[in-house]
Amino acid sequence: MRRALAILMMGCTATEAGWLRGLLEQANLPAGVACVATIEALPDLWQQQTWDLVLAEHRPDFDVSRVLNMLAGLGQDIPLIALVPHLDEDLAERLFASGAQDVLLKSDTIRLMAAIRGCQRYTGHLQDLCEAQQALERSEARFRAIASNLPGLVFQFVLEPDGRVFFPYVSESSRSLLGLSPDSLQEQPEAFLQLILAEDVAGYDQSLQDSCEQLSAWNWEGRIRARGDEDTKWISLRATPRRTPRGAVLWDGIMLNITRNKQIELEIARSRAQLEELSAYSQKAKELERTRIAREIHDDIGGTLTAIKCELVPCLDHSSRTPEFYHNKAAAVESLIDMVIDSTRRIALDLRPGVLDCGIVAAVQWQAREFNQRTGIACNVACGSEEIALDGDLAVAIFRVFQEALTNIAKHANASEVQVKLAETDDQIYLQVADNGCGITDTDMEKINSFGIRSMRERCQQLGGWFHIQSGGPLAGAEVQIRIPAGGLSASDQAPELNRIAWE
Repeated sequence: MRRALAILMMGCTATEAGWLRGLLEQANLPAGVACVATIEALPDLWQQQTWDLVLAEHRPDFDVSRVLNMLAGLGQDIPLIALVPHLDEDLAERLFASGAQDVLLKSDTIRLMAAIRGCQRYTGHLQDLCEAQQALERSEARFRAIASNLPGLVFQFVLEPDGRVFFPYVSESSRSLLGLSPDSLQEQPEAFLQLILAEDVAGYDQSLQDSCEQLSAWNWEGRIRARGDEDTKWISLRATPRRTPRGAVLWDGIMLNITRNKQIELEIARSRAQLEELSAYSQKAKELERTRIAREIHDDIGGTLTAIKCELVPCLDHSSRTPEFYHNKAAAVESLIDMVIDSTRRIALDLRPGVLDCGIVAAVQWQAREFNQRTGIACNVACGSEEIALDGDLAVAIFRVFQEALTNIAKHANASEVQVKLAETDDQIYLQVADNGCGITDTDMEKINSFGIRSMRERCQQLGGWFHIQSGGPLAGAEVQIRIPAGGLSASDQAPELNRIAWE
């Protein structure tokens, strides 16, 4: 909707203002007309409303040049039409020089209405321009607000036919992502390429070239080292190209920091590789264990049973034997049977120690004594209570972790003392195994064949528990800590903070 023109008549009477209103109504020109007799009232009128056109009647007692000078002093660029009683070229030249838009005879109503219509068109165009400017400012404000709050860098990138590149637009996020201000990146567009690690530059160039040639989406992931930042970042670049009229290619796109996602992705890949290695190792260990058990059954139990058969065969013939002969044979068979029983018990203990039936506390204490007798390494056990009730699977898991920890100490620690702590606290089982040996490094824990540590970690995780190994424990060597829910069902997704446990 076009608003009505606001016309101010100066040097005119109310009657003359009514005359103009009548002309406007006849010409079907919507307008509001106000009149003022003196120039001094002009500043106050200018504060009251906005005027579209000034009609000033030039008379000996009312000089239109003064109105034009006052308007200029007020900083107002408002069209002014001077109405004169008769044509005077010198007067018209002076008024035009002072800034009048037109000089018309007051009696020439046709030209006056034409001039007012021209002013209406001008005002309409000006209104359209203002509305378009306001809409553009609102749109730009929305865009900048969105761009500044996106979790990435919004940009425009241009590749000229001669190979030159530049950034027409870069959002403020470039400071946090790249360590470069938008202005500096626009002034030196090659600075972005300098941030890319040397190993990833070829992939960046190839992806840019492919997108340019095929006008396809530009997708690239690579590493950069932001200005002033020592750490490496992974970024994902996604942009859509279009060709400009002069033959350049313009991309509108966004860069995102995907470092955390990449780290998770690499960690998942590494964990999968470790899991495959552990699975292969576990399968191999099972086969070796089966082979060992088969060999022991064959060589030990089988050999002993064969010896028993050999002792019994002479007793089955019809030859006459003395009682002493049969007595000796019975004693030999009894001895061989005792050997079979001992071998069976030993193999069964290797598969699952019977001492676990007496509880985890007794099993840990028994294993510590057996470890001391076998290796000569002092192994002291401190338990929070004499009995900790656990289900079978949980007890076996904790016992196996303890066995693996002692095995690692015997193989690698070069220790002379081991300290073990076992307790139940806050519905969780806590086990700590520390030695005074040479400790363990991160490199040792990341070794490809460090299956013992992986096995302990996997057992704890399967039971919803937490596993930690480090150097610098209570005895200044390596320290293994595990915490597993007493129910053995689940635990928090994140590792709980270890609380200090008081030991008597």
